Amino acid sequence: MDWDGWGVAPQRKELSPSIRGLLAQVFKVSGESAPRSDVTSIRLRTSAVTTEGRAALAGIVGGDNVSTESADRLVHAGGKSTFDLLRRRSNDVQDAPDAVVRPGDHDEVLAVLRWCTDSGIAVVPFGGGTSVVGGLDPVRNGFPAVIALDLRRLNALTAVDPVSRTATLGAGLTGPEAEKLLATHGFSLGHFPQSFQFASIGGFAATRSSGQASAGYGRFDDMVTHLKVATPRGTLDVGRGPASAAGPDLRELFVGSEGAFGVITEVTLRVHPVPETTAYQAWSFPDFEAGATALRAVVQAGAAPTVLRLSDEVETGVNLARADSIGEQAATPGCLAVTTFEGSAAHVAARQAEASAILAAEGGTALGEEAARQWEEGRFNAPYLRDTLLDTGVLCETMETATQWSNLSALRSAVTGALVESLAGQGTPPLVMCHISHTYPTGASLYFTVICAQADDPIAQWSKAKGAAGDAITNAGGTITHHHAVGRDHRPWMQAEVGDLGVEVLRAVKSALDPAGILNPGKLIP
Repeated sequence: MDWDGWGVAPQRKELSPSIRGLLAQVFKVSGESAPRSDVTSIRLRTSAVTTEGRAALAGIVGGDNVSTESADRLVHAGGKSTFDLLRRRSNDVQDAPDAVVRPGDHDEVLAVLRWCTDSGIAVVPFGGGTSVVGGLDPVRNGFPAVIALDLRRLNALTAVDPVSRTATLGAGLTGPEAEKLLATHGFSLGHFPQSFQFASIGGFAATRSSGQASAGYGRFDDMVTHLKVATPRGTLDVGRGPASAAGPDLRELFVGSEGAFGVITEVTLRVHPVPETTAYQAWSFPDFEAGATALRAVVQAGAAPTVLRLSDEVETGVNLARADSIGEQAATPGCLAVTTFEGSAAHVAARQAEASAILAAEGGTALGEEAARQWEEGRFNAPYLRDTLLDTGVLCETMETATQWSNLSALRSAVTGALVESLAGQGTPPLVMCHISHTYPTGASLYFTVICAQADDPIAQWSKAKGAAGDAITNAGGTITHHHAVGRDHRPWMQAEVGDLGVEVLRAVKSALDPAGILNPGKLIP
């Protein structure tokens, strides 16, 4: 991806007249974009990897697969959070890994980890570079140097079991690469988070990713049947059979571990046949409470669509779920819900009929296919708009949580209130939007989008607001993260999330697998 924004430059979004009008009306900004810094003007911290160290790494992975060049280091300098992108827009010296190392197989990953352990070099595993929580920051924590361990060469489909419907994929494969390889065998993962076009299979596993079709196919961790992991202490192969009673499931140590316990090199996953057909249906509900109640009824009846999504009144009002119409007046008042159904023609028809009957009985009004199709066509494009807004002096960021259905309304109110109070108190009253995109029989996620004028110091501005929202989430009984992971940004709330004893357990696992502490320091574990 680009060093200073999401995705690739040809896909960058210009602001439409409707969005410029919205910005002028709500935030009193013109919508004119300031020029971005040229890559040649960026100053990086000097690499601390010695000539001898570079030679040793080259001896493991090959000379062409080790780089201390500024251009390579810069694109591995972190992820794509608003904090990351604001730092890239500054004139300050940028932090970056001291070298980028690209191993070609599991054994090379092991050898790199052993050398880094012996040499006291920190290691940040790097997949697609899409972290929005500081999960890829080159934190040294007292180590003299840090390398980015880029896994892109681990990009093979190594096995397909069509009878069991599983496939084994290299951790460095991106979402589109994995889908293309699986499609040649007639299969799909069906895992489509907003980061899908760039994020990697290993990253999906290491962060407990949740895709937009989670209502139908589950979260990524639901799909994982086996992991191969390289640690400083050796190799772990975890996961045997569809289920086991042989003690705690060791897969759970690594799914969600964010590279702090080991480097996932290979993932075996549940797959399904490429869908025969897809049906689309949008719905309108009078308000968010009514829509949430309807979604709960569908999920608890076991009739969930493949995609099930509900935008609140504000998000619906600015058409945020419809990429081609953002900023325009919403065609229908209330709250927009999107449903899609995938599978065989008969299965889709039956599921859609059952779900539609429930949604209608709960007060929903069917809107036809168009809004649902529009959402799907633009579902990967929102981060590009965020980048353009940052260039115009508008702060735009997202955050998410989850809780039980009975607590959903209270949590939404608490987080919205904390964001409004913090940002308005800084002289930048925000527009706060929310949607549900992941549902379960017992609860659902809440995904917030926050937009406001930038203050003189936007990093400090958002730090204060995010801190207030994080405290509100914890105090209101939500999880500090549903699918963005912990990284560096959510780490301050982990003690409250898992408790003192839970932190001790995480530290004990870290000590057993990575006694020198080289793996992704400063992330996940308080």
